Amino acid sequence: MHIPKRLGWIGGGIALALLIWFTFSIFGADRPIGASTGIAYMGAWLFGLENSEYGKHIANSGSWETIFLIGVLLGGFFTSVFITKTFKFRTLPPLWKKHKNSSAKSRLFWSFIGGFMVVFGARLAGGCTSGHFLSGASQTAVSGLIFGGVVIVVLILTGRLFYKNL
Repeated sequence: MHIPKRLGWIGGGIALALLIWFTFSIFGADRPIGASTGIAYMGAWLFGLENSEYGKHIANSGSWETIFLIGVLLGGFFTSVFITKTFKFRTLPPLWKKHKNSSAKSRLFWSFIGGFMVVFGARLAGGCTSGHFLSGASQTAVSGLIFGGVVIVVLILTGRLFYKNL
């Protein structure tokens, strides 16, 4: 399935709007989109802390978000394999090789650090990028709109710092 580039963002916007509507509706999850509590839930389960005070507090949302995350992973995999036929497994993406180095250890280290910072920041803020930005901005919550603007600015600055010679 090929979506013309000029319609790609429109199709993506419509798909995202339908996902948000379905997620908030009584026909779907009847809750906002979120993901970071799923990570905390999996950690609590993995380390036997599901009966702790925090483990009990996140049990309902965490279990739903874990299924959501598994669905995102599988959906992205199946889309890249069967629909767009663009799936490639690689430790070193071309941009990393071109602008950083050819070290798989360096790439994995910085990926871990970046992922850790994102999840830590999300839990510190009491939510995650999908919760704050997708759910918050779709409800025109001022906090969601501010968060989205800050994320875009930080992404640009981080990209400029990390890929200095771009």
